[in-house]
Amino acid sequence: MSSQSLGIQRVAALHMFVRDMERSRDFYTKTLDFAEIAVSTPEFEANQRARASVVEAGGARFVFMEPLGSRGDSFRWLAKHPEGVGRIVFDVEDVQRAYKLIVERGGTSTTGICHRKVEGGNVAWFDIATAFGDTQFRFVEHQGKTPIMPDLKRLDEPRGGTNKYGIMEVDHITSNFLTLKPALAWMEQVMGLEPYWEVSFHTQDVGKGNFQGSGLKSVVMWSPESGLKFANNEPAPPNYEASQIFIFCEDHRGPGIQHVALTLPNLVDSVGRIRQNGAQFMATPDAYYDLLPSHLRRIGVNAIEEDIEQLRRLGILVDGSEEGKYMMQIFLNDAASQFKDPQAGPFFAELIQRKGDMGFGAGNFRALFESIERQLQAEGRA
Repeated sequence: MSSQSLGIQRVAALHMFVRDMERSRDFYTKTLDFAEIAVSTPEFEANQRARASVVEAGGARFVFMEPLGSRGDSFRWLAKHPEGVGRIVFDVEDVQRAYKLIVERGGTSTTGICHRKVEGGNVAWFDIATAFGDTQFRFVEHQGKTPIMPDLKRLDEPRGGTNKYGIMEVDHITSNFLTLKPALAWMEQVMGLEPYWEVSFHTQDVGKGNFQGSGLKSVVMWSPESGLKFANNEPAPPNYEASQIFIFCEDHRGPGIQHVALTLPNLVDSVGRIRQNGAQFMATPDAYYDLLPSHLRRIGVNAIEEDIEQLRRLGILVDGSEEGKYMMQIFLNDAASQFKDPQAGPFFAELIQRKGDMGFGAGNFRALFESIERQLQAEGRA
């Protein structure tokens, strides 16, 4: 792996290719209190063959694109996949340097370096093909605040929410693959990412001859300079096709982005209000909270500030690594369940609050896996 960094600073935006732009926009603005900050212009719609809405909360931005006609990136994506993340945009320090490093490392650029004047400033960017299925990466260099895409019009007055939950930024991105090795090699050799953490497990002990459960292997890669983390999963044998990771790849029709984690400053306060707005979250069994005090003591987290019974009522998970350092997280239902439409896809959002712990928590990782497995069983699919 090259020791040279690409200079990634942050996730600037996620481009979501959708069949119903209003449905996605309304969920984020009305349920998660994002603000709609920009819309497509006739020029954008002619060039991109799509109409668009941009929503933002803190440093988290989603660009929803719905195809117009039978051409354009969003049309090609949706001809192969349900709705999902078609492009991840990164702010970088020096786009020329990032481009040079990626090409030298054998990466595949799908554009040259493009230049435009956007919102009064000069912007340069390029796109690459990735190991994340059909999801592309875009690298953008700009001055000042993060600009919107060319030919999108910023609204004079944002519409929708005001970010009352205090969403701050994208914490990490989680993807599912049928096999991890090629994707990890690409992340290390082309992106210059480094291994951060890994875990593997089954929901039942296959080592004792129990072949009913399913499992995964997960490896987290990260950019030490920016702190951005990519969690990457593959199904585990012997019940490879029973694993929810395999089922995701079937539903998504290939590998891709499973979820994006958004950081909040007060998860306990926010989750109750988000539930009142109609959001549906993945369920956590009571047994998780019955065992939580002993689990926290075992990992060295002897006290937390929150009341466990309140966490139980809200469905919030807790994990950590040492005394005084822990994190809390909760997972929304995937879009297909949220909208009751299989074509809305298996993508979902995670809400996370870090209280000193910067890891992932093997206990919570397993709890999420089991929660999705229970949902699939309820649907008769596992």
